[in-house]
Amino acid sequence: MGETEVLVVGAGPVGLTAALELRRRGVDCRVVDRRTEPQPYARAVGVLPRTFEVWDAMGLVRDALEAAVPLYGQLVFVDGRPGPRVELQLPPDVPYGFAALPQDATERLLTRHLEAYGGHVERGTELLGLEQDGDGVNARLGAPGGAETVRARYLVGCDGAHSRTRQELGIAFEGDAFPEEYMLGDVEVDWDLPPGYAVRSLHHGAAGEVDDLLVCVPLPGRGRYRMSMRVPAELAAGAETGAGAGAGAGAEVAHGLEAGRAPELRHIQAVLDRLSPQEVTARRLRWSSVFRISHRLAERYGAGRVLLAGDAAHIHPPTGAQGMNTGIQDAYNLAWKLALAVRGAAADGLLGSYDAERRPVGAEVVGRTVLHARQGGAEADVLREAQLLVSYAGSPLVEPEPESGPGGRPGPRPGDRAPDCHGLTGDIAAYPVRLFDLLRSPHHTLLLYADEDSPTQELRACATAARSAARGRLNVFAVLAPGAPGDGLGVPRVHDRDKAFRRAYRAAAPEAFVVRPDGHLSARFPSPTPSALTTHLHRTLRGGP
Repeated sequence: MGETEVLVVGAGPVGLTAALELRRRGVDCRVVDRRTEPQPYARAVGVLPRTFEVWDAMGLVRDALEAAVPLYGQLVFVDGRPGPRVELQLPPDVPYGFAALPQDATERLLTRHLEAYGGHVERGTELLGLEQDGDGVNARLGAPGGAETVRARYLVGCDGAHSRTRQELGIAFEGDAFPEEYMLGDVEVDWDLPPGYAVRSLHHGAAGEVDDLLVCVPLPGRGRYRMSMRVPAELAAGAETGAGAGAGAGAEVAHGLEAGRAPELRHIQAVLDRLSPQEVTARRLRWSSVFRISHRLAERYGAGRVLLAGDAAHIHPPTGAQGMNTGIQDAYNLAWKLALAVRGAAADGLLGSYDAERRPVGAEVVGRTVLHARQGGAEADVLREAQLLVSYAGSPLVEPEPESGPGGRPGPRPGDRAPDCHGLTGDIAAYPVRLFDLLRSPHHTLLLYADEDSPTQELRACATAARSAARGRLNVFAVLAPGAPGDGLGVPRVHDRDKAFRRAYRAAAPEAFVVRPDGHLSARFPSPTPSALTTHLHRTLRGGP
C-alpha cells in the first residue's frame, strides 16, 4: 500500500493550486487526474484581481501576467443598438486588474510551478472508492498499471461537478439546471472593436425575454475570442438529464462540456450574422463544444479527513468568471490549514473553519451568478466581482471587530482581505517596497504599527510573546509612522514615510495587525498586549510544548 500525507484528486486549476501550496509548505502530496492528457481548451478564461494577488503570494504572478491579456470592460449591444459600456475600474491601491487567460494556459503555468517544488500529476489515474478512519483515508485508485490502494492522512476532492469524491462521501449537491444549452467556440474575428473589451449582444423576443445571446471574451492572440451562444436546434439534446432540484449525492449533474456534439464554424458564423455589432467573418476555429449549466452547492465541504474544493463543492453560471477563481481561493484557504494539520501544529477545529469560511462564499457566488444569468447581465459591484470583498468575519479563527464608538473602527475589519500599500522604505535599501512584499510568506505575519509616542518595551514584549505562541510560524515587522525611531523593538522595520499604510488600514498607533497566510486579517488590536496576541494565535496554532 502506497502512502502520502495528502492525496489531491483532480488536476484542474483548483487541484493544482492545492497541490502546489502543499508542496510549497513541504507537505508530501500526490495529485492524480483521470484524464491521460491535459485538456487543451479555453474553458474558464477570466482571471480576477484577487486571484492575481493569490498568485503573487504563491510566486507565479509574473508568468501569469506575461501570458494573460487585460480586460478593461464590456461592450453591450441590445437588439442591434449600442448599450452602456461597462468599465472595470478599480481603486488605485488595488495592484492588479482583470484579465483573460485560457484555462489550459493556467493549468500549464500551475503545473510548471508544481514541478519546481518536486510535484507532478499522475495522469490516467482515477479515484475508484475511499474509506476513512480517525487517522487517515484509504483511497482505491485505478491507473494504467493496475489498481492500487493509497493511504493518505487527508484527501482533497477537486474532481469537478461530477465529483466521485463527493459521491463517495454521500454529500448532497442540491440545486437545479438551466433549461438552455449553450455552445462555446475559440475563434478569430476581423472586427475593429476596441481591444481588451468583452462583447455582450442580446436580442429580446416579443414578450421582452432574451431569446438570443452572444458573449465574446478576448483571448491572447490577434482577434481571438472565446465565444458563447445558445445552441441551434440541430445540435440540441433531445432529453433533459439531471435537472431535478432534489439531486442527491449520486444523481447525474447536467453541467459542463458535452461529448460528441461539437459545433462547426458555420454554427458560430450564423450567430454572428444575427448578433455581431459589425459584419464579421469567423475563422480559425481552434476548439468548440456544447455545454450545460447547473447551479448547485454541496451541503458541506467535506467529512472527516476528506475535503471538497472548486466545482466538486459549488457550480453555477459562468457569469463574471467567478467559478474557477472561487475554486482557486477554496484551495488557497484550505492548503495552509491542511499543512498545519499534517505537521501537528493546528489548533483543534482548524480544519472545521474551512467549511465555516468557504461555504458561505460559495453560496453567495451561486446566488449572485444565478441572479445575473436570469436577468441577462445585471449591474455588478466591481469590487465584489473582483472578489476583493470576500470576508471571513464571524469565523472561529477571526477576532471580533475592535470597539471604537458608534459604527466601529474604520478600515479593514478582522476577516477582510488585507489591502496592499506602496512606499514602505527600509533602513538600508534605497527603493520602496509594497506591503505585499512583507506578506509573501507561508506563515502568519504580525504588523506592529508604532509612532514616536508608542511604548517600545510593551510592543517588544508583544513581538516576543507572539513568536513564542506561533512556535516559529510567524513573521513580525514594525511599520513605523514618520518620526518613530523603532529602536529597541527587536524586529525588522519599515518606514511609512508617505503614510500609505496608515491610510490603507486606518491605523492608530500603537496597533497590531495579524495577517493570515491567505492574506486575510485575522485580528487588529489597538494597544496590543502579549496575552491578547497569544490567545488569538492559539485559535489557529496549537499551543503548549
